Amino acid sequence: MNIYLLQIINGIGIGMLYFMMAVGLSIVFGLLGFVNFAHGAFFLLGAYACYQFALAGLDYWLTLVLAPAMVGGFAWVIEKAFLHRIYKLPHEFHILLTVGVALVLQEAVILQWGIVGQNIAVPEALEGVLILGQFVYPKYRIFVIAFTAVIALMLWCLLDKTRLGSIVRAGSESTEMVSLLGIHVTRIFSYVFALGGATAGLAGVLAAPLRGVEPFMGVEALGIAFVVVVIGGMGSFAGALASGLLVGVVQSLMSTLWPEGARLMIFVAMSAVMLLRPNGLFGRT
Repeated sequence: MNIYLLQIINGIGIGMLYFMMAVGLSIVFGLLGFVNFAHGAFFLLGAYACYQFALAGLDYWLTLVLAPAMVGGFAWVIEKAFLHRIYKLPHEFHILLTVGVALVLQEAVILQWGIVGQNIAVPEALEGVLILGQFVYPKYRIFVIAFTAVIALMLWCLLDKTRLGSIVRAGSESTEMVSLLGIHVTRIFSYVFALGGATAGLAGVLAAPLRGVEPFMGVEALGIAFVVVVIGGMGSFAGALASGLLVGVVQSLMSTLWPEGARLMIFVAMSAVMLLRPNGLFGRT
């Protein structure tokens, strides 16, 4: 199979993981105008939950359900305990508190599991490769692409076809108007924040068998998530999906053409989009 076609498929898989990492961040910012630098820590918790469940012998398919639910519940607790108090304060306060939360969670991971990275085995049912003629590709990577596509469709239906989605979209335009309609906005904020944490945790679970786990992976994930959100446009679901795929394919192709500059090209792509479309591909003015 052509190496560039293989890298494009790899890029789609990576891009869908980037989308899962970034979509919660984008939705939270669109609804709350809240800069959440703890988002990468939720990705970290999801990955380490996968590692801990694997050590305990828990089935991977059950981990796909339990780990994101636990991370989402933890995000809900963090939002209720600390973050909802500073929504109306300047962004500097958002950054200070969420960076503090991220550092505390990172150090807690180091205390519990150590600073050395660990590998996680691919689920037995997804080991090996799929061979269709000249097409040869790892089964687990195919699963990641298919699974994240289904999750993306479910999220789109939630945001576009349900009452909660209508409230979220209306709230991203004017939280004051939604409040005047008698809707408990703070409760909706909490649900959305928990959903963002759960999607980041799910991305961590899916990424863990591909790259293993280590305590600083949340920082890397946060940086990429912000790039994806900036390229796609703040608060845009479609933008997070399109930019995640764009970033994934660019990084994957460049790893073949110029391995040393693969990560650099992500930021080059972001700079190009910002010059041509300052609000992002799908962002509002």
